[in-house]
Parts: sequence; structure tokens; C-alpha cells
Amino acid sequence: MFSGIVEEFAYVVAIEKEQENLHFTLKCSFVDELKIDQSVAHNGVCLTVVRIENGTYTVTAMKETLERSNLGLLQVGDKVNVERSMMMNGRLDGHIVQGHVDCKAECISVEDAEGSHVYTFRHPFDKEMAKRGYFCVDKGSVTVNGVSLTVCNPTDDTFQVCIIPYTYEHTNFHTFRPGSFVNIEFDIIGKYLSRMNSLVSE
Repeated sequence: MFSGIVEEFAYVVAIEKEQENLHFTLKCSFVDELKIDQSVAHNGVCLTVVRIENGTYTVTAMKETLERSNLGLLQVGDKVNVERSMMMNGRLDGHIVQGHVDCKAECISVEDAEGSHVYTFRHPFDKEMAKRGYFCVDKGSVTVNGVSLTVCNPTDDTFQVCIIPYTYEHTNFHTFRPGSFVNIEFDIIGKYLSRMNSLVSE
């Protein structure tokens, strides 16, 4: 379980393919605090630490994860938003994030908002999936590359988020351009409510 408050970005230092899996080796400031089997969100994807050595750590992504997320597009040198699992003895500064990415979305515009930035993203829309809670609502929560954000101006297949300078500088949002792909996790509360509503309606 995560909160969507990204700690920093890690750098990809190596990528190894093994059959349908990809092993990503990364470097960040808290490597020495990690343990084998620990969960860490990478661009919003929960992955398990499988190796720690020489100031780096390695995680493995399976085929389904690679198809659903943007991890398969990563290259050595790329920046990845990272967050360790949430501690249950403090404030929840973001929102409840599972680390289970629902789909990729494409950045279709980046606008300067006099110091901040407004990003517009387009994601696949399926009416049946929307009935199950895979959609955005105005002023609701969404996770973009692991960052907990507030939705603005949603349509069936697009939404906007506003990024303050701190978030822009301390996450990989500053690398996004039109055509960039990001990971999206829709709000779990909306999914539960949609499921409950469908059961009541049956």
C-alpha cells in the first residue's frame, strides 16, 4: 500500500531480459535502507526488491506488468519515481494507492500556468470498464507515474492535472512531453463503489 507521495526519482542503471521478464537495476539515495522482498513503487507499479548489491537494487517485472505499464519503455539512464510502502503510523498525505497500474496514458499537452504546469493525458476508454470504476471524476484522485494528484476537467478518455514547481522538479514529470506515456491507477474507492452499485442493481 502506498500514498502517492513520491520520495525521489531513481536512475535505471541496467536492464536485463530473462524470457518474458525484465530485471531493472536502479540507484537511489535509500538503497542501503532496503531489504530483499520489500515492496517499492516504480512509476506507480509495486515491485519486489530481489537483489541489493554495490549501491544498487534490482526488481523484476513480468509480462503482464510490462504490457499494462510504461516500464517496458524504460532505458538505462531514465528517471523513475520511487516510493516505499506506506507506514500506518502517520498521516496519509496523498490517497490510498495500491501500486496496481490500470493502464498507460499518453501525454497530449503540457501548458505553462505561470509557474506551475498543466498536463493533459489521454487514456483508453471502455464503457464496461468505466462501469467498474475505471474513470476519473472532477476533483477526485488519480495516480500518475506513482504521484497522487487531483483530477481537473475529466472527459471519458482525458483528464488534466496541475503540477506545482516542487513536484515538477522532484519527480519525473519534468521529463514528460506530448507523446510521453505514463502509468495510471484510478482511485480504488471509485472501483469499490462501482462494484457495490452493480451488485445492488442486479
